[in-house]
Amino acid sequence: MTLWADKLVAKAETREALFGIIGLGYVGLPLAVELANAGYRVLGFDVSERVVEGLNGGVSHVKDITDDQLNAVRSKGLFEATTDGAKLAECDAISICVPTPLSKFKDPDVSYIVAATETVKKVLRPGQAIILESTTYPGTTREIMLPALEATGLKAGTDFFLAFSPERVDPGNSIYQTKNTPKVVGGITDDCRRVVAALYQPAIDTLVEVTTTEAAELVKLLENTFRSVNIGLVNEMAIVCDKLGVDVWEVIEAAATKPFGFMKFLPGPGLGGHCIPIDPHYLAWKMRGLNYKTRFIDLAGELNTEMPLFWVRKVGDALNDAGKATRGSSVLILGVAYKRDIEDIRESPALDIIKLLQGSGAKVSYHDPYVPEFAEDGHVARSVPLTRETLEAADCVVVVTDHSNIDYGLVRRHAKAVVDTRNALKRSR
Repeated sequence: MTLWADKLVAKAETREALFGIIGLGYVGLPLAVELANAGYRVLGFDVSERVVEGLNGGVSHVKDITDDQLNAVRSKGLFEATTDGAKLAECDAISICVPTPLSKFKDPDVSYIVAATETVKKVLRPGQAIILESTTYPGTTREIMLPALEATGLKAGTDFFLAFSPERVDPGNSIYQTKNTPKVVGGITDDCRRVVAALYQPAIDTLVEVTTTEAAELVKLLENTFRSVNIGLVNEMAIVCDKLGVDVWEVIEAAATKPFGFMKFLPGPGLGGHCIPIDPHYLAWKMRGLNYKTRFIDLAGELNTEMPLFWVRKVGDALNDAGKATRGSSVLILGVAYKRDIEDIRESPALDIIKLLQGSGAKVSYHDPYVPEFAEDGHVARSVPLTRETLEAADCVVVVTDHSNIDYGLVRRHAKAVVDTRNALKRSR
């Protein structure tokens, strides 16, 4: 290894390295806390003054990190946050954990990565390691970050070390978190990979090294494309079972008793969150540029996108059975977060279901213990209490997100009609 590589590895072993984290959201903040728990000093950078002031005041804005966890590392002088990008010059390693959304045309929006790269470029010096964690298409690290950083005159693998290590955060997961989720690392060069693996090793239980940044970028896309395709399959099976008059949940549970050759996935109202609905599109976009059509990805995306409409039709059927039209009926949505027991509504299918119902003339309200209010299209919606009165006032109740702290017994007793997209009522008996 080069002299700078040896020095960084030595700093990792003694925890003398100062770690910088760009982006202190649901990925960056848990990573910062784990690095600090491992004994590193960590400097967090975020463009939001509100976020930085809150963290420096001991208040976490990320559900997976408690105030106590944050203050435990702050009290040891191992973590502070800043809005001053120039301070990153002090860091020996900088991890970039910024959003990577899609444009309205389903193309990758790498503007946050470009902005973070420019921030790093201004402070880049010999002996630094730069790690991109944001999910993106294969080639981003080499095609966007490498030329920008080498424009400083420094060379990757010799003067500085550039790698990709995909975030694998599962918000709300109480079992697998940053420390005990295996971490993939791929470098621009072998020394880049070795240095970054050495830096992460004290904070992460298991490291998985791959040969290139492209391989590491593709790992994350494969993981979430696998889930998207299989969810698309069971969503289609839900439609098939509905047409055949068969209980899809019964079929899945019976199939899951096979001890080999079957992996259980569950249908639902559609896909939500930042990963599964978005990540496969990065790969599909990249392949279009190489004149290849990703047929499984496109079909799964089509099926999953259509699920809100399928369930809205089921609401119409339930109302029709009661002699009512959708227009003018009162519909109560249970759960607007994209998955159970979290507050995140990004890409939530509940928002699509609400829009479709409102477009059909229904009067829609919602209850979600984790989302007291949300703004959509300039309008603010607020959660209503889940009581006998609100249930009896609704012509139909739609279970969209199966939060574990919802009283499904109360729903069974007092709802006039229920459309259950998660099989929550039967599971809670």
